[in-house]
Amino acid sequence: MSSFKLTYATMFNPPEELHAQFESELVKVEARLGKEYAMIINNKDIFAEEKLDDFSPINTDWRLAVMQKGNESHARQAMEAARKAFPGWSHTPWQERVRLLRKAAGLIEERLYQLSAVMTLEVGKNRLESLGDVQETADLIKYACDQMGANQGYISEMGKDPLVGYDAINVSVLRPYGVWLVISPFNFPFALTGGPAGTALVTGNTVIIKPATDTAWVVRLLAECFRDAGLPEGVLNFVTGPGRTLGQALITCGIDGVTFTGSFDVGSKIYRDFSTCNWMHPILLELGGKNAVIVSRHADLERAAAGIVRSAFGLQGQKCSAASRIFIEEPIYDALVVRLKEQTEQLAIGNPTERKNFLGPVINQAAYKDFQSFCAEIEEGGGKFLTGGETLTGGNYAKGYYCQPTLVTDLTLTHRLWKHEMFLPITTLAKVNNLNEAMRNANDVNYGLTAGFYGNEEETEWFFDQIESGVTYANRPQGATTGAWPGFQPFGGWKASGSSGKNSGGKYYLPLYMHEQIRTTIK
Repeated sequence: MSSFKLTYATMFNPPEELHAQFESELVKVEARLGKEYAMIINNKDIFAEEKLDDFSPINTDWRLAVMQKGNESHARQAMEAARKAFPGWSHTPWQERVRLLRKAAGLIEERLYQLSAVMTLEVGKNRLESLGDVQETADLIKYACDQMGANQGYISEMGKDPLVGYDAINVSVLRPYGVWLVISPFNFPFALTGGPAGTALVTGNTVIIKPATDTAWVVRLLAECFRDAGLPEGVLNFVTGPGRTLGQALITCGIDGVTFTGSFDVGSKIYRDFSTCNWMHPILLELGGKNAVIVSRHADLERAAAGIVRSAFGLQGQKCSAASRIFIEEPIYDALVVRLKEQTEQLAIGNPTERKNFLGPVINQAAYKDFQSFCAEIEEGGGKFLTGGETLTGGNYAKGYYCQPTLVTDLTLTHRLWKHEMFLPITTLAKVNNLNEAMRNANDVNYGLTAGFYGNEEETEWFFDQIESGVTYANRPQGATTGAWPGFQPFGGWKASGSSGKNSGGKYYLPLYMHEQIRTTIK
């Protein structure tokens, strides 16, 4: 397997060794279900009086772990520990921080199969998606370390003042802000926790991690990788509990910076809450997408169908990058729709730990009910189900939250669901007269995260120039709108999809976690 590099683009045909090691580790993980896991504050295990039972969406009879229901006092403990650790960590030479973070990335890779097995059970991802999430995390951390080294710790000599009789020395130094809070979502619990946490740490900030309650177990195992790498006490802290209590307690002026991935409504509230502080704090928000694919009459339809289906229904459509709106030029509409229907109906649905299954369950009962509500709304609005539209019950589906991958036609473009992020395996299709009409509809949405195109070379350049999106792909069968990877396709959005205008896993991301100090000395 040494020549195989696992990314979201290469995961569709991995070597047999990958499957064998995953299955071997899954047996060990399943034998240890139900253990209790503490929070981590100041490198110590911290238990709360109240607990949270973590059940699998695959089968709700499976209790995976017992987690802590942290409260405001735990938020204060974590902030105090991180604040106390900041002076020492921020003044640790950047080369030493890089060394420790590379060690953490190495531990993630050493534990790849164990961590992926846990993720599949807790999130409902298929094994390849889970392996990709874990490996991407290691690569995000290593890329951050690479950028720190390539920029020599972000210390740059500037020009000299034209002073007669004096020697002016001007140096620009990027320095960490302080205590950084990372609030991560359920769908990529490793990459969207470990990526920003690793970046905050390597740039000299101390970190508090608050994961989604649905995926607290696997993020605890990520926190252990950081702790086991030898980070000093208080440098990284991990707390668990409901967002409305513990999460809200962390959103105070005592935090120096925040990275949040989640809904637009919650992200906007965080933004507003921080506006009441004595000064502006950096807030990095990734707030979803409503991602369009445009298919030209000159497209390779086999590539388009493969890329659309993979991006629409990977992780049950629970990706902010999922292909949720497809605009197809009229001359090839019927032919492409036939291919999309065939390929979607071939997708296997079931327990995602099994190799054959592409789709697992949605994350929880709320998502399951949302799927039912959206499908009812589509029917009421005149939409037709090309395929799907139903939840799966009975037999192997009886104890989980399984929903059919769903393609929708004939839904008027004025219907609200063309612009509302459903975050489920539902994708809407529309026939358009020309590419300009497709582009107008693609851009007529608040979000601007990812987008895909299939067409000829000249059309592709037009697409890149016109689309309002932070991550763009053309003629990609591996995924029409999904599959970003650090160092290859940095990930981030425009408009309501992101606040910084810079993409994670790219050249311009690390400076977001630091502020600049210019140092002038006259000799």
